Amino acid sequence: MHKYLEVAKTHMKAQLAWRCDVIFNMIFTVSKILFAYLLWGIIFGERSEVSGFTFHGMLSYYIVSSFLSQLEMSDGISGEISARIRNGTFSNYMVLPVSIERYFVAMEAGVAAFYFVFDLAAALIWIFIFRIQFVFVQSVFVFFCALFMILMGMFFMVQLNYFLGILTLKYQEIGTFLMIKNNLIALVTGTIIPLALFPETFVRGMRLLPFYYITYLPSMLLTGRCAGEALTGLFVLLLWCLALQAVIAVTWKNYRIKYDGVGI
Repeated sequence: MHKYLEVAKTHMKAQLAWRCDVIFNMIFTVSKILFAYLLWGIIFGERSEVSGFTFHGMLSYYIVSSFLSQLEMSDGISGEISARIRNGTFSNYMVLPVSIERYFVAMEAGVAAFYFVFDLAAALIWIFIFRIQFVFVQSVFVFFCALFMILMGMFFMVQLNYFLGILTLKYQEIGTFLMIKNNLIALVTGTIIPLALFPETFVRGMRLLPFYYITYLPSMLLTGRCAGEALTGLFVLLLWCLALQAVIAVTWKNYRIKYDGVGI
């Protein structure tokens, strides 16, 4: 456990070398909130509610979902693994006295911990600037359910990106897989439009997918909505994590023998 903690701490400190990334990450968080403020200000107009959301409730949702989407930064894992497999330097990870997957989990934890402070600061600043009457969950139980769901969702995304990365051992080019994943996530996580605005049939289908529980449901829970889905969401996401872990184990066992990279 200590060695993975050191990995997390190392990657947390490494972010200090990329200060422009920190600034742009805060800008992207702010831009999403600003977009929501302008768009929903027009849509609400004289109306007090849209699909059960008040104007400030909708902005609260966007603040939380923007914060969570910017905090989840595991996209680079698949690219890193794919590039190293293709140029023959994936051996760097294979010779480390750690589990490769756990290494990337620890790396993501360190990066997320670093950006947590800055993303939170950006969200709080805009709550103050726009004088948003921030809507937040009152139930301690639901709050902790949302917190566990966020952590489990981030772990699932690391699993997914790690899995897509090691597919390079067989397919060499995983660009198509990444494109499908990115487009699916953009829609189903509800970071663009809350899924509550979609037809109920569509939402029921999305509940079967893990992406529903990555950003959308935690955001709804933290803004005081969908409390009845908290435990179900944790259970479904746990099943997806376990299933994907089994797939990763089988894929790694079968594909690692195809790797003939050189150079350490």
